[in-house]
Amino acid sequence: MERSSGIILFRRASGKLMFLLLHYEAGHWDFPKGHVESGETEVEAALRETLEETGIGDVRIKEGFAGRLDYFYRKQGKAVKKEVSYFLGETEKEEVKISFEHVGFEWLHYEAALERLTYGNSREILKKAMMHLQAK
Repeated sequence: MERSSGIILFRRASGKLMFLLLHYEAGHWDFPKGHVESGETEVEAALRETLEETGIGDVRIKEGFAGRLDYFYRKQGKAVKKEVSYFLGETEKEEVKISFEHVGFEWLHYEAALERLTYGNSREILKKAMMHLQAK
């Protein structure tokens, strides 16, 4: 099983919440995420991956939110189970410096982010994050 961790990253702009989505080389749109390294906590991995993939290191993790996705994908012809833990993070930064793993990015308001996300399970995690933010 593979373990990854990521952040649903948002910022506030003109009274609206804007969510960061990355355009991956494989063609899909998703949140910053990556493998949990040996000795790292899931939060540490999520923060490290967000910095590596976006250049954004100023992220405040919002307490009380955690989401998890489990899915299978094919690697060298074999089914591999992947578990991804997501956290909710806020930043003031607008500038993004994407890594070599990505071909683009967008800051999108909630409805546009829901539409742009490629996978249904990612849309469900974003809905859960938005409900958490609205409840605060």
